[in-house]
Amino acid sequence: MKTLKLFILLFSIGLLLSCNTQTKEKPIVVSTIGMIHSMVEEIAGNKVTAIGLMGPGIDPHLYKASAGDIKTLTEADLILYNGLHLESKLIDIFEKMSKKKPTKAVTSSIPKTNLLKPTEYDGFYDPHVWFDVSLWQLAAKEVFDALVSLDPKNKLTYELNHQDYQQKLANLDRWIQLEINTIPPNQRLLVTAHDAFGYFGKKYNIQVVGLQGISTTSEAGTKDIQHVTNIIIQNKVPTIFIESSVPVRQIEALKAAVNARGWNVEIGEELFTDAMGDSDTIEGTYIGMIKHNVKSIVFGLKK
Repeated sequence: MKTLKLFILLFSIGLLLSCNTQTKEKPIVVSTIGMIHSMVEEIAGNKVTAIGLMGPGIDPHLYKASAGDIKTLTEADLILYNGLHLESKLIDIFEKMSKKKPTKAVTSSIPKTNLLKPTEYDGFYDPHVWFDVSLWQLAAKEVFDALVSLDPKNKLTYELNHQDYQQKLANLDRWIQLEINTIPPNQRLLVTAHDAFGYFGKKYNIQVVGLQGISTTSEAGTKDIQHVTNIIIQNKVPTIFIESSVPVRQIEALKAAVNARGWNVEIGEELFTDAMGDSDTIEGTYIGMIKHNVKSIVFGLKK
């Protein structure tokens, strides 16, 4: 009987160790925003367990970690975040995690000369760099380097996937410019809920006006609505846009203010800015999200 009990105990321990080995067979990579998570899935393929912390409709400017998030981050082998003060309420957590495991801002290699520094953003850089695809290509290289450092045995897979993804991004970059060029120059004025399209406007030659500032921590006031109303009427803007991660009430208030002054402005298709679409949709990938946005902008502004 003692021999049988010892056998069962040893078997149970072996089974637990085996299960633990299987769960750790793939490194766990946790990304904060969907745009980074999408890159990990493209470059790593099935070689890692990729987890996205913030889902569709989540505003990273306001995001606070839950107890479940802390557990997820603690169990991760690699943590990837945007940086540039986007995930401002998670900074302390990243600092603590960086002492225990690789914790990397994917924007760290973007030259400071390529970053926008709006005067109203308290001395920080504009974090929405993914709207300039050429800058997001630099972020993809950071993801690739982090994966190789974490899991060198699969370097070849990561290299091939990274090369393929970089080509997709280069093609996307060219496609965006061709699409924006179809909008008459005097109609290239994009009005959105918050000022997330600064890099997009600079790279692809389109003027951008945000009702809110870079961050969404404070709402637009009456003066902001009046100011943007004047811009819309003066430029005869046909369409303004809501965003998936920003409440619609402010854009609806803007539309009402414009209509009250005699100009009929429409609210266009929802744009994805700080968060992507559902995981089972085209907009649930970075490339799909960008294409959706561009098509919606072009359609709305050419009316």
